[in-house]
Amino acid sequence: MNLGARKMRGPYRKRQIDTPPAFKNFKPSGIPRRLLKSVIISLDEYEAIRLADYAQYDHQRAAKAMGISRPTFTRLIDQARYKFAKAFIEGLEIIVEGGNVEMVHTRLRCLDCEDEQVVPFGEQIAGCRECGSTNLEDIARQYLQSNAG
Repeated sequence: MNLGARKMRGPYRKRQIDTPPAFKNFKPSGIPRRLLKSVIISLDEYEAIRLADYAQYDHQRAAKAMGISRPTFTRLIDQARYKFAKAFIEGLEIIVEGGNVEMVHTRLRCLDCEDEQVVPFGEQIAGCRECGSTNLEDIARQYLQSNAG
């Protein structure tokens, strides 16, 4: 038996994201994008910030909401807070992308009247609740497609 061999980890568990962010990037005002450096925040890091700092869940409750262990959540929130602090202090653009995630809900945005609604992921909607248009943008699907490619 080789005592020095490390146990290989299996695939990471997908982290549950309640609802995708309404934006893909966030930048300091007054600085043209071409002059900005950026930091990438994964969807699961975004969700950790949302749960811990916005919704004010304790780490145990937030970890349960994301379907991960409390120590994993603590590592995730520490990484996310560092990236947000770095972006704020250094004036970096924040880009939200990536992560091993599953969406619970999606955000549907009407491309005609700009109304948004949050619905369970995968639910079929006939049209916009405000104007009836079928020209709807599925934000969660866009995030998941950009993660796949």
